Parts: sequence; C-alpha cells; structure tokens
Amino acid sequence: MPHLRAEDLREMLGRDLPGAVQDPSPLQIVPPPSHGPQHGSFVTGDALIDPSRILEAALYMRDTLGYTYLSDIAVTDYLTDGLLEVVYRFYHVDGGPSLALKARLPRENPALPSLTPDWPGANFHEREAFDLYGITFVGHPFLRRIYMWDEFEGFPMRKDFPKQGDKYIGEDE
Repeated sequence: MPHLRAEDLREMLGRDLPGAVQDPSPLQIVPPPSHGPQHGSFVTGDALIDPSRILEAALYMRDTLGYTYLSDIAVTDYLTDGLLEVVYRFYHVDGGPSLALKARLPRENPALPSLTPDWPGANFHEREAFDLYGITFVGHPFLRRIYMWDEFEGFPMRKDFPKQGDKYIGEDE
C-alpha cells in the first residue's frame, strides 16, 4: 500500500468518499516564474478535497490507507484567484512517496475543520496557518497566534500584506 500515486489516491477517495474530491481548476501564477510552468497557470495531480470534508479525507488516509505521519501543513496564497490553498502532506511509515490532500478556501474568512483533536501533530501547523494566513481551524483546542504577538494586525505571509513600513516601529518614541 505505501506506493500509491496521487492518481490512485484520487480514485480511491472518489470511490470511498463520494463528493469529497473536487475537480481542480487551474490557478494563475502572476507573474509566471522563470522556472516550472511557463504558461501562467497550472494544476497538480494531488487530491483536491471539499474543505468541509478534509477531516474525513485525512482520517481515511490514516485509518484506511495507513498514512499515519502528517509531515506538514502548508499554505499557498493565490491572490489573483482570491484563494488560499492548504496542503496536507502524509507519509506511510513503511516508506514510499508522500501523498498530499489539498483544500481551497476563499481569502475572505477562510475556515477548515481542525485535524488537531484527531491528529495532535497538526496543532502547531494549524496555529502557524492561522497566525500567518488567517485561516480559522474550527474545533482547534487552542487556536492562538504562535509567532506574532496577540495585538498584531494582519497576516504577514499573505501576498497583499504591506512589504514596507511597520506601524509598530517607533510607536513608543
């Protein structure tokens, strides 16, 4: 089982969790990078999951397929498309390549079910995504900022966050 391909995973999820897998639409890369896809948009082979069903899909990965190691949760901001894409990367303890589940959220009020109650290793990853991108993980037991101070305004990893100036510097002078 540990040598599944992304295509196999999409097929199994589609069969066993009807309605959980979504058809990915190409995302815009503006400006196109000097490496990788040159046409300005791309689609990966990873399983794109309905955000409301991400917990169900993650538990399927663990309990049915044996992908027990959640290595990381990463976020990509697609400002042009108005989306945040959350990527969950899983490994099988017997080896083999990793598999990813992805969920796309609107940039305005993004929210996903938390994996932390069922997968304690997701705790800090979800807090990081909350702190730096503003994603709310519903059901997280302690969803607070992990890097920035509580009074900090905004989400510094979003592409529309101001890159110059800091209203916090010099306020006490």
